Amino acid sequence: MKIQRCFAMGFALLLMVSSLAMAEDKKDNKDDACANPNPASLCSADNTCGSASAPCTLDVKRTANSSSVTPSIPKAKGNDLFCIKAGTSVTWMSSSKNVGFLIDFGSSAPFDPPGTITGGADKPVTVVAKNPGCVNYHASATAQGGIYGMSKSIKTEFIVIP
Repeated sequence: MKIQRCFAMGFALLLMVSSLAMAEDKKDNKDDACANPNPASLCSADNTCGSASAPCTLDVKRTANSSSVTPSIPKAKGNDLFCIKAGTSVTWMSSSKNVGFLIDFGSSAPFDPPGTITGGADKPVTVVAKNPGCVNYHASATAQGGIYGMSKSIKTEFIVIP
């Protein structure tokens, strides 16, 4: 009887964890701007950072449980969708003391120069937005002196508009 009760409780726990994971996956897919047939239609003056004459700053931080990227837009929140106008000078930096970051675009970096961006609180990195389109990327921030596993990469996106 005791074994059956333990089995039932273990099964219930497994069911609960798997349903939470499925709910998280559905949430991520719902908010996927790059799945939109016209991602640029999601851009407005309220979520667009920079222009050819005004730079855009992206603040990369280590949060309690993850990493966060926040554009220099009034009322912007970390990891929210944002847009960047092509030709804009974009500075990736961290306002948090002693934080390093890595921004990975895979094989489709929209910036000049292309490639992975590695920087930190003492090393901002400036690039220019070149290729219009929706961009999926991974961002990871780690506190100086952190050990393996103390950084959690987030997958998020932004849109470069013409």
